[in-house]
Amino acid sequence: MSNDILLQSTDLCKYYHSGDSNIAALDHVDFQLERGAFTVLSGRSGSGKTTLLNMIGLLDSPDKGALQIAGEDVLALSSAARANFRLQRIGFVFQAYNLIRVLSAQENVAYVLQLRGMPKQERLVIANRWLAEVGLEGLEHRRPDQLSGGQQQRVAVARALASEPALVLADEPTANLDSQHGESLMALMRELNERCGMTFLIASHDPVAMAAAKQSVYMQDGKIIACDDV
Repeated sequence: MSNDILLQSTDLCKYYHSGDSNIAALDHVDFQLERGAFTVLSGRSGSGKTTLLNMIGLLDSPDKGALQIAGEDVLALSSAARANFRLQRIGFVFQAYNLIRVLSAQENVAYVLQLRGMPKQERLVIANRWLAEVGLEGLEHRRPDQLSGGQQQRVAVARALASEPALVLADEPTANLDSQHGESLMALMRELNERCGMTFLIASHDPVAMAAAKQSVYMQDGKIIACDDV
């Protein structure tokens, strides 16, 4: 795998059983992602984009195929090693934010750094810096229920980026936002991609997200049917 290629899947398949038949959620998917990419996976609901994201994020396992991330054969790793790889190398932005309700914005962002064993003072400094990066300076000590939906999603972005992962995965990040806040979030992620060089892979059927892409990948019936550079 070339040094410019961060991720490569080969012949990736995932099947779900329905009665007497198998449904291919992923159907022999070959996919490459370059370092520094800002790629949006799009397609109708059920096209396979979230399933592919879950495979790449090591949240699920394929029935067939190979997957390399940062030169590592991640499917050959044990469950514990996969969990550690996720912690060390992958940042996640979820549709439902997945913030810990009893923790402040600062503590939510610092949580992944805590899991990585970083000393408290150091991780809080980093958390505050990333909250400032996403426009939430001064709101560090507010809990999620004291923040708007757009602000909560920005906390989720700061949490995903605080550990400076090799790859950031975002699943429908604008789904719970109005168009204005969706555009603002995508502009923020694109700006961080360009300035910090982080690699983003975003699953979304939102036109706002697709308009922000440097590369668009279209999925249908578990297959990649088109790939366009913008």
